[in-house]
Amino acid sequence: MNVKALTLVLALLFAPLAVLAQGFAGLGQGGEGFALPQPDPQFDFPADHGAHPDYRIEWWYLTATLQDDAGTRYGIQWTLFRSALTPTGPQIWMAHMGVTTPDAHYSGEKLARGGLGQAGVQVAPFSAWLDDWQLAGDDLANVRLTASTDEAGYDLTLSAEGPLVFHGQGGYSVKSASGQASYYYSQPFYEVSGTLDLPGGEVAVTGRAWLDREWSSQPLEDDQEGWDWFSLHLDDGHRVMAFQLRGGEPYTYVSWILPDGEVEPLPNGALRLTPLVQSEVAGRVVPTEWRLQIPARSVDIEVRAVNPDSWQATLFPYWEGPVIATGSHGGDGYLEMTGYE
Repeated sequence: MNVKALTLVLALLFAPLAVLAQGFAGLGQGGEGFALPQPDPQFDFPADHGAHPDYRIEWWYLTATLQDDAGTRYGIQWTLFRSALTPTGPQIWMAHMGVTTPDAHYSGEKLARGGLGQAGVQVAPFSAWLDDWQLAGDDLANVRLTASTDEAGYDLTLSAEGPLVFHGQGGYSVKSASGQASYYYSQPFYEVSGTLDLPGGEVAVTGRAWLDREWSSQPLEDDQEGWDWFSLHLDDGHRVMAFQLRGGEPYTYVSWILPDGEVEPLPNGALRLTPLVQSEVAGRVVPTEWRLQIPARSVDIEVRAVNPDSWQATLFPYWEGPVIATGSHGGDGYLEMTGYE
């Protein structure tokens, strides 16, 4: 089967989720027959850096905020998704990449069926890949990240300078008042160096990266239509992972991450998000500047997109791009917004 035919087949397999989605991209669809996350997880590394096929959906999700020697800001995204359509059905893999500059945004997507060697995750040495889009190294603490399209790409080296952090209660991350949950941990301490391949030529960059690892079988309620998710590196050494889930009964969560990696979870209601600027992006109206408040930690900041047009034109489209924080705390990071129609 040629690449175009395979892409069509995979798109058709995903199409029912797009049309009859329960929650964004079908993430509120019931997880019957699949394993479900349970409280008090006991993680096993490096095995848990790998795939968990008993669960319906999983991802390896990496973003980086970067600058060149002149101080120009850039951002990149690399994601590998694994999805099982049924408990006994095929494993489907999908990869996304994005490159953001102040003036342009480039996105790409690849699809593959599991079991053919085209996509997968290996634990030791670590490798996550779909074709030549790869995150690989001796272990997850030291990796090389590569991806490219006809328009843009990157070749970056990442080194973790701090520990893994676990969201929610020890990695059990609740997403709704009724208890939908995932297993969720991050590596927010990567230092990055390498090159971007842009239409104008190669650009040497340095910066910081954030990896999210998450798996579940029904992470959303069926009426949760999307989310606004922030990962922020603050200038005082703290890091923040914060999200709100929209639709139905709104739900929020914050991980307040100390400079040494200790996590203080803040419950539903601790986060206040107010859209400040709306932009028309890909025919949609999307908030591209927010007021983000965490009163319990005296945080009151404005978070602004480096490029408001950071739209990922993929099978399930969404906004994803680098942001700058000003106000009570300075910093930078990434914003992801889904479910804007």
